[in-house]
Amino acid sequence: MTSLAKVCGLVRAEDAAFAADQGADLLGFVVHPPSPRHCGDLSVASPFLDRAVLVQVADTAEPILALARRHGFQRVQPHLPPDQREAGARLLRSAGLFVLLPWADEAGQSPVTADLYLWEPSPGATGVAGGSGQAHAMGFPPPGPFLLAGGLDAANLAGRLNFLPAAARAQFRGVDAASRLEAEPGVKDQDKVRDYIRTAHHVEFP
Repeated sequence: MTSLAKVCGLVRAEDAAFAADQGADLLGFVVHPPSPRHCGDLSVASPFLDRAVLVQVADTAEPILALARRHGFQRVQPHLPPDQREAGARLLRSAGLFVLLPWADEAGQSPVTADLYLWEPSPGATGVAGGSGQAHAMGFPPPGPFLLAGGLDAANLAGRLNFLPAAARAQFRGVDAASRLEAEPGVKDQDKVRDYIRTAHHVEFP
């Protein structure tokens, strides 16, 4: 099985087009104004709705659903408060959206049903909701199939996956990268994007 490569934090149309041309399976467009990867013009996602993911930080799922419907997104990555995660994921899935649910690498999380999980560093450790460029200890895996995130690029991807817990490998579906693929915040480096996608698509466990 070829692993999935998600390129996240896309802001510019030319970066989205390049990642798509290189074979990225998923393209992430962030809606979170404090982030340097905030995509203020979601029309850049329009040509890629077959693989686009709306990545949004919100207090409830309703604005995520409204924005997804307005722009035609079929996939969402909702960054919600802990007390809204279960109801939010249920609402979004009942509306027919594919939910890629962020799953922090931390203990004590209640299982929440999703289509796919994003295993990422704990916001409590990084201070931000995703996109920190930091790795995590891979100590608390999601309850289902996942993409691994957290400080990944072509240079370190294979090494990081070598340390993926054996019990979690059956649920591994691919990887997600954002800040490590940039020339500067919000601007992708084409060589880094190309190398990351190629490496992700040829992952092999020892």
